[in-house]
Amino acid sequence: MNDYVNEKKYQPFKIPDRRNVQESGASNIRTQNSKYSQMSLSDGLFYEIEYDNSPFPGVGKFVLKAQNIVQQIVQPQKDPIRELFYRMRDIARQYPVPYSNYNKFYDRRIQKWNARVFYKQAQFMKDFEDDYPGSVPFSSYYPYYQMLSYEQLRTYFTWRSKVRKGDVHSTSMSYVFLYTYELLNNIGVESPKDGLDRLMALWASYRTYEPSIDKYFARWIKDYHIYYELPHTFKEFVEENNLSGYYPDIYTESSFDLFCTISKYDIRKSGFYSEGNSKLVKDCFYFVLDRIRTEFEKAGFHFYDDLFNPSKRPVPWTPFKDALFYNWLRQPDRKVVMSENEIYICRNNEWEFSNVIASAEGRQLLGYIMKQMESVLRQIKKYKYKISASLDMIDQATRLKLQKSGLFIDNIVKTAVMEFYREATKTVVTVNPASLERIRQESLAIQEALIVDEEEENNEAFSLEHFSTGDAHSDSLDTIHYGSEHLDAGCTGTVDSDMEDSCLERSGMEHSGMNGSYVKQSVSKEPIQAADVWESLRSALSGFELKALAIILQNDGDMYQRLKEYADSQNIMLEVLADGINEKAMDHIGDSILDEDFNIYEDYEEQVKGMVGL
Repeated sequence: MNDYVNEKKYQPFKIPDRRNVQESGASNIRTQNSKYSQMSLSDGLFYEIEYDNSPFPGVGKFVLKAQNIVQQIVQPQKDPIRELFYRMRDIARQYPVPYSNYNKFYDRRIQKWNARVFYKQAQFMKDFEDDYPGSVPFSSYYPYYQMLSYEQLRTYFTWRSKVRKGDVHSTSMSYVFLYTYELLNNIGVESPKDGLDRLMALWASYRTYEPSIDKYFARWIKDYHIYYELPHTFKEFVEENNLSGYYPDIYTESSFDLFCTISKYDIRKSGFYSEGNSKLVKDCFYFVLDRIRTEFEKAGFHFYDDLFNPSKRPVPWTPFKDALFYNWLRQPDRKVVMSENEIYICRNNEWEFSNVIASAEGRQLLGYIMKQMESVLRQIKKYKYKISASLDMIDQATRLKLQKSGLFIDNIVKTAVMEFYREATKTVVTVNPASLERIRQESLAIQEALIVDEEEENNEAFSLEHFSTGDAHSDSLDTIHYGSEHLDAGCTGTVDSDMEDSCLERSGMEHSGMNGSYVKQSVSKEPIQAADVWESLRSALSGFELKALAIILQNDGDMYQRLKEYADSQNIMLEVLADGINEKAMDHIGDSILDEDFNIYEDYEEQVKGMVGL
C-alpha cells in the first residue's frame, strides 16, 4: 500500500497580477505613444501587431513601424470579357433551382431547368465573338455555360467564332454539343431553315473527327423537321441530301405511298395503275386531296383530324432527346405524319406521339376517295374495264356527318378529277410576238399597195399581168404582180395553182376565169348577222350534241337522268359532252350556252330552239 503513497510535492507558481500587468503594458504603450506623440500615420508610420513581444502567449502587441516597408495594394485593371461573363452568370440567379437534388444531371426536372437557363444565357451571348489564344479542354454531360470556367468559356466562344466562319477544327466534344444545342434552339440563326443548314454543315465537317456524332445528329435532324415548320418535306430533304440510309421507310404527310399504305383500298395494286398510269394517278390524287381539304375547311372541318385520329392514346413526346433543349417556340395545333407508324401531335404547345396514325373511319374514307378517283379516271381514259366506288365503303356515322355539313364527297371527287384532267391535257399555244409584228407589217404593206385613188379608179381599168412560166407547168404555176410588188399577203412569190384562190382571197382579189386575168374583189365591211352566227354554231355541233341540246330543252323532271343515259350510250362523260358544246359556242358566239347544272342560259333559249329545230 505504501507503493501507492505519493509524497511528491509540487512547487507553487505565482500568477502575475492582471492589474499590474495591464498597468505595465499600458505604461509601456503610453511611453511609446509619448515618444511618437509628434508623429502621425501621415508621416509614413503604422502599427503592426507582434505576438512574440507580448508577455502572454497568443496575445499581440502593437509595434509602430515605418511605412517604407509596406507593399502598396494595386487595383487590377478591369477585364470587359470577364465582366460580360459575370452578367451572363447572373441570369441563372433569376431562375433559382426548385429541387434539392440539383446536382443530378440525369434528372429530367433538372435538365428542364438547365435548358431554360441555357436558353436565356445563350440568347444573351448569341452575338459574342472571341479570339482567345489559349485552349482549355472541357467534358461534361449536358454542358451549358454555367459549368464552364473563365478560360473554358473563352476557349468555347473562340472555337464557335471560327465555326461560324466555316473553320471547323477538332475540340472537346462538350464544346461541339454546346454549339449544337444552340442551333437546335435556333440561337444565332436567321430562321429555322438557316439553323438546319448550319446543323448539316457542322455534321458534315465534324464527323471526320468523331463519327459517333452520326447517331445523335440523325435523330435530331428528324426531330428538327417535326418541331419546326420548314419550306420542304422531310422526304424531299432526305432524298436531296442522300440520307435514306439513316431513315428507312420514311414518308411525309403528302406522300402518296403513305396514303396508299393506310387506305382500305390500295390503288397501287390495280391494273389501271400498273399499265402506265402511275404518274397520272399520283398527280391526280394530290390535286383531289387538295380540293377535299379546301372543301372541308369551308365546312369547318379539318381533313387530317378526321383521317389521322389515332385510336390508341398518344404518349408525351419531347423533341431532341439527349440534348439540352428549351421549348421556346409557341406553335399552333397540328399533326405531323412521318411514317406509317409515326404521328406527332401538337396540342396547346405540348407534343404527343402515337404509332397508330389513322383511325378505322379515316382509313375507310381514304379508301373510298382513292377508288372513286380511279373510277372517274377510267371513264375519262376509256379504259377497257370499269370499276365503281360505293358510298357504303364509308362508315355510316361519317357519311351522316358529311351530309349534314353539305359535303358530298362523291361529287367533290368527281368534279376534282375532271378539272385535273382538263388542266393536265389542255393544249397550250405559244405566240411569238416577233412573228405577229412581222405579219402586221406585211399586211400594212399589202393594204397600201391595194389602195386606189377614186379618180384613178374612174379613169383607168384595174388590170393585172399574168405571166406564164413558159414550161410544162405553165397552167398550174402563176406569179401575181401589181406593178413590181407581190399582191399576196403571206403567199408571196411563186404559188401553186391549187393555192391561188386562197391567196387571192386573202389579197382581196378574185379570178375571172378567163385567160388567167384577175379582177379586184370588193370586201364587205358589214358585220356578220346574228342568225349567221347561230347557223355557224349549228354546223359546228355534231349530231349527238344537237340531240343533247334537244333533251335539255325539254326541261322536265327526268332531264338530267335522260341526258346522262344518252351521254353514256355515246361512250362519253356527261361533263365532257357539256364542255365540248360550250367550247364550240365560245368559238362561234363568244359565250357558253350551258351552265354548271347542264341547263341552257335563259338568254339563249330561243336561239338554241331555232338551232335544233324546236
